[in-house]
Amino acid sequence: QVQLVESGGDSVQAGGSLRLSCAASGSAQRTYCMGWFRQAPGQEREGVGIIRSRLDLTSYSDSVKGRFSVSRDNAKNTLYLQMNNLKPEDTAMYYCAADDRALCSLASGDFTYWGQGTQVTVSA
Repeated sequence: QVQLVESGGDSVQAGGSLRLSCAASGSAQRTYCMGWFRQAPGQEREGVGIIRSRLDLTSYSDSVKGRFSVSRDNAKNTLYLQMNNLKPEDTAMYYCAADDRALCSLASGDFTYWGQGTQVTVSA
């Protein structure tokens, strides 16, 4: 089992930046794939960015590419999401996810473990 706890959500103005953190505990050393997803009210959960295995290969959705960056600190079992140039359409609940598979995609079905989420609100 892996437990995930997100933090760092806040309300910011458009153009601002935030960094989300996700602390992993339990069998965290087996979490080869980790990622960030988001869900706005009335919308489906969307993959934002993922990082795979120990090679730290990343993938991003087109909507955030060039603005968001996923990274991980394996020594601290922590995943980060650096969000720059935030837009009102980035407003959503952001979730951290993890899985022990070596290959994963931006599909939520690829992930077994989920955090409770942290709210990001971007005002115009």
